Formats: sequence, structure tokens, C-alpha cells
Amino acid sequence: FADLVLEAWDLQCERNGREHRTAEMGCQQLVVRRGQPFTITLRFSGRGYEEGVDKLAFNVETGPCPIETSGTRSRFAVTDFPEESSWSAVVQQQDGNSLSVSLCSPTSACIGRYSLTLETSTSYQGTSCHIGHFVLLFNAWHPEDAVFLRDEDERGEYVLSQQGLIYQGARDYITSTPWNFGQFEDDILSICLNLLDTNPRFLRDQNRDCSRRNDPVYIGRVVSAMVNCNDEDRGVVAGRWDNHYEDGMSPMAWIGSVDILKRWKKFGCQPVKYGQCWVFAAVACTVMRCLGIPSRVVTNYNSAHDTNGNLVIDRYLNEMGEQDQRSKDMIWNFHCWVESWMARPDLGPGYDGWQALDPTPQEKSEGVFCCGPAPVKAIKEGDLQLKYDIPFVFAEVNADVVYWVVQRDGSQKKSTHSSVVGKNISTKSVGRDSREDITHTYKYPEGSDQEREVFAKAELKSSSLRQEDEGLHLKIKLSEGANNGCDFDVFAVINNNTDAERVCRLMLCARTASYNGTVGPQCGMKDLLNVTLAPRTENSVPLRILYEKYGESLTQDNLIKVVALLTEYQTDNVVVAVRDVYIQNPEIKIRILGEPMQERKLVAEISLVNPLAAPLNNCVFVVEGAGLTNGQQIKELEEPVEPHAETKFRLDFVPHQAGLRKLMVDFESDKLTGVKGYRNVIIAPRPK
Repeated sequence: FADLVLEAWDLQCERNGREHRTAEMGCQQLVVRRGQPFTITLRFSGRGYEEGVDKLAFNVETGPCPIETSGTRSRFAVTDFPEESSWSAVVQQQDGNSLSVSLCSPTSACIGRYSLTLETSTSYQGTSCHIGHFVLLFNAWHPEDAVFLRDEDERGEYVLSQQGLIYQGARDYITSTPWNFGQFEDDILSICLNLLDTNPRFLRDQNRDCSRRNDPVYIGRVVSAMVNCNDEDRGVVAGRWDNHYEDGMSPMAWIGSVDILKRWKKFGCQPVKYGQCWVFAAVACTVMRCLGIPSRVVTNYNSAHDTNGNLVIDRYLNEMGEQDQRSKDMIWNFHCWVESWMARPDLGPGYDGWQALDPTPQEKSEGVFCCGPAPVKAIKEGDLQLKYDIPFVFAEVNADVVYWVVQRDGSQKKSTHSSVVGKNISTKSVGRDSREDITHTYKYPEGSDQEREVFAKAELKSSSLRQEDEGLHLKIKLSEGANNGCDFDVFAVINNNTDAERVCRLMLCARTASYNGTVGPQCGMKDLLNVTLAPRTENSVPLRILYEKYGESLTQDNLIKVVALLTEYQTDNVVVAVRDVYIQNPEIKIRILGEPMQERKLVAEISLVNPLAAPLNNCVFVVEGAGLTNGQQIKELEEPVEPHAETKFRLDFVPHQAGLRKLMVDFESDKLTGVKGYRNVIIAPRPK
């Protein structure tokens, strides 16, 4: 027999991509999921493959120092009986000189970029030929994979969907902002793999790092650390919270991860300026989905940042309701992190499923700014000793807030205040643009026996066990929506639930605020020294908040914090109420003109009305959408938008992918920033 000579080969990127649900990553490279077979075709010159005469074997290698014992290299012969626990190759069909071979990785294989080599030998003669590269991802469709997710709709949302909604605003006024995750967009996969190779653990010990890339727990921890840049680790995003973003992009201006990841690569892995919690979480979500780990962004309202670990957040107010920053502990209006779905064989049964990962740099974990994966189940059960970082996340959703009113003579009075932390934990619903409330996955109902047991196990006192006050109740209400550019009223509503008349002092103070709890200048105030409350009655006291007072100091978070202090003269008791008012931006209207079809031109008509009494200058619209626009489309307006006038423009684009897509728009100007809008578009597949 003459030697078997390989003439040509085909990695069948398109067919394998379809079967492995990676087709949207393009046909330039082979991308497959672990544990699932993929087919390649070999063509020999002169003669075909003869079973029993020719021996065929493959080599796969990943990382800079592939070793069999580390799971980063494998040599396997073509066989009739594949083994599930190792790499295998099986002849599928033979047609003359061409041969189809089905290759399959074990479900525990390391993910990453592999090189593939074919060895052929006839009698004594052997040759080896490099036939290309492929990328191996986690496989949420395979029951043996550590990231297996049973429900097909959930896999669609948490692995395949390139767009979503992130919840922001305030607990009493939840808003959603659209986000373009774009994990299958050009170049994103290679950037995500590059991120793994930039991580300090890889640089310290390449062999050990690559050998651990079969474990989603390890990958999650690396991604959580690499999305922020606080460890001088060439991380992706630089965080900033002080409202000075002139030397970068304001965190509110981003509408997707693709732009951020591409900038990081383009500028040599320099951190991209600037991000806040939802930006860190969304970028991490993109990287995890790209690598095949089911992930979602979640938002926790009234999120505690407990620096000393005692689960009590002490807030100090003076008699005017102004905050006194003597404690590093903070309550954030909302805080976003990521949940990723994976098994936790390292923790024993019961802790598989959603894991909290928080890439926002807050506290160090094992010497590095990262957080998680923390099993959501362990947070709910109060199992604080398990890996990783459960006490920190437990505090975010369970800490107790105590308000201290500091009197003129320096004495402090503890106020009564109902539990406020960890409310309305939210994520986008599967397959729909509505909010799913997942608070129950993090905590038992307040006041329940289970809650008491969890707090006892965690050796803590539960906030809902506190005694109620003596019958004076205070709430802050909002009449109707508060629109940017308009004046509006807030009301202090006081209930006297006793049979006696009460005489009180009421202090109402409004200040512009940032979502991380810091406050700016005052924009409204009322001090009533003599409020008489008849028995069993409700009193309502209005405070008018004027645009001319808040407009200048409103931050890009669009928040106003209203504090009410009610002091009863007879007993000196103080009741505190706090409410965050969200100032609504105008709506961006998007009309789609034409019949939406793949590879056919569409037109979007985008408009916005200036709600302010002043012109908007330096106006820019940014439009993007995975599979719709080719990257970002930027429209700078030449003229200012006059007060109460409408601006309108048309954008042409050619959708490349079929299916349900979101066209997302961001609007920036000198006086109105971070205005978001989106439109769902169903793109019909092009006729065959």
C-alpha cells in the first residue's frame, strides 16, 4: 500500500456552527460546545482510507504548554467505540477518497482555543499534518456538563440572547435600560479568550491556569476579577462614581458591552473609562455567555455595602436631615451583579444552580477585587462559611439600617425605621421584556420562622423582629411621575394611630443624589415647628420641588433623595422616612419603516422632544443592535434642539441576522444625558 496522503480537509464551520448553536459567531472559525460531536471531512490523494491498513489519530492541544496530565493535550485514535470520558473520533462515512470523521470532547474538557493535528500511518510510515484551530465552549445543552440548564427557553435567554434589559431607577420607581450584550458579534470571542490569557493567574502559572479552565467556578472567579481594573491586572473597566467623567465616557452613556470590549482590545488592554455597577455586571455577563455559561444581570434595590461585617448600617443625620458621613457603610439605591448557572461539586449537594458573581470592585476576596461565585441558595440559607464571599452578598440583601439623629449638643437619638434593605431583586424575564422578581431566591419572607432560623444560624439578629414605634407613622409619597424639566410635589404623610393628640416638628429636605447613596446640594426644604396631629388621623404635608432648584445639580442618575424627620416634643422620639425620587427622562420614539428582512435595507426613524425650557447643545444619538447594525451608528446633530422642540432623524441599516432583535438608542447632550430607548424588531429570514 502506498502512503495515505492528506490532500484537503474541511472543518465544516457552518454545519457544525448550526448544530452547536454558535453560527452567529460567523463561519470564519470552528466553534463547538463540549461533549457534543462535530464532523470534519478529510480528502486523501491517490487512494482512500483503508480500515485495518491505515491508522488515523488526532492530537488536540490548548494553551502555551499542553500536557496530557493537565487535560490540555490529548492524542486519540479513530475507533468504533468512543469513550465518554475522553476525546474520541469515529468514522461516519466514506465516499471514495473522502472520509467524514466525528470528533467529540469529554464534557469535562478545558474550554479555549485548540489546535488540531492529524497523524496518519500506513505499515511503518507515519506523517502528521496540522489541520486547523477550533474553539471549545461550555455546553448548557449537555446533561453531563457542569453548566447544564434543563429548560430550552432559559438556555435561549441566558446563553444565546445577545440583548436584554437591566433594571435601574429606585425601589419605588423601577426603570429598565436596554443593553446590547453582543456575545456573538465579530471579534468578541477572541477578546474573551484574550481576557483569560491576560489574567494574573495565567501569567503566574500558565499550565495550572489552563488546566482549570474546565471549571465554570474558576472561570467565573477569573472573569469577576478581570472585568474591573482595581488590581493593576489590566482589567477591562475603570470604575468612577464622582460625576467627573470628562476624560472618558460617562457610565450612563454606554448601551452595550461590544464597544467596551473592543476599546479594551484596541488600546492594548488599557482599562476603559468609566463604568458603574451595571456596566461591570453587563460586561461580565457578555463574557460568561460568550464562553457558554448561562448568565443574567440582576439588580438589588436598597443594596447595603457593609464594610465592617456587622450587618448593621449606621446612618447619621443632623436635625436638618442632612447626612453626616462618619461611617463608610453605604446604602446604594440599587446595585447590579451577575448570576451564572453552574454545578458546585466543591460544596456538596444542594448548592448547584444560580451563583452570584459581582465584578464591581468593592472588597477584596483572597487578596483580589472579585466576588463569588456565591451560591444564591447558600445566601438564602445563611451558610456564611461556604465559598465564595457569602457574608458580603448576604449583607447586601439583609443588613439592617439604623438612623441616628445627632442633636445640637452632640447626643444621638436612635430612630425607628422599618426594614429597607434587599428589595425587589430583579432580572429580565425569560423570552419577554418584563421584570421577574427573584427576591424569594435570596431570602425567606420577612418575619417568617425560616427567616429567624437563617439569622440564628448566621448568628445575627433579624431586622423584622424589632418592635414597632408608639403609633406615629411617617411615609413620603409622590403625587404623579416626576418629569425632567418640570416642578413636582412630594408629600410627608403622617399617621397618628393613638388616641391622644401629638405635637411635633417636621423637617423635610430634598437633595440631588447619586445611585450609590451620596448626596449633592439641597433642592427643596421645609421646617414646620408646630405640627398638631389629632388622634387617629392622617396628615399630608406637601413640599414643592422646582426644576430651577434641582436642574443644575441633578446627576446623571436622575435621583432626588427626600428625607423627613418627625420629632415628637413630649417624648423626644424621632421617626425617619427616606424616599428616592426618580426624575424621568423624555421618551425616545423609534419607528421602523419597511419590511424587516435579512440582508435588506431598513430605515429607523428616531425622535425625541426636549422637555426643558433651555436648548440642548452638542446632541448625539448612538444606535446599535446585535445582528442589526454593523457596530455602532453615531449621529451628531449640527443644530441645538430648542426648548420643547422635537428632533428627528432617519438611519439606514441592513440586518444580517434573522429573528427577534432589539434596536437600541442612546441620546447625549449638554443638559440631558443617558437617555435610552429601544424597539423590538422581528427580522424575517431571507428567502432561500
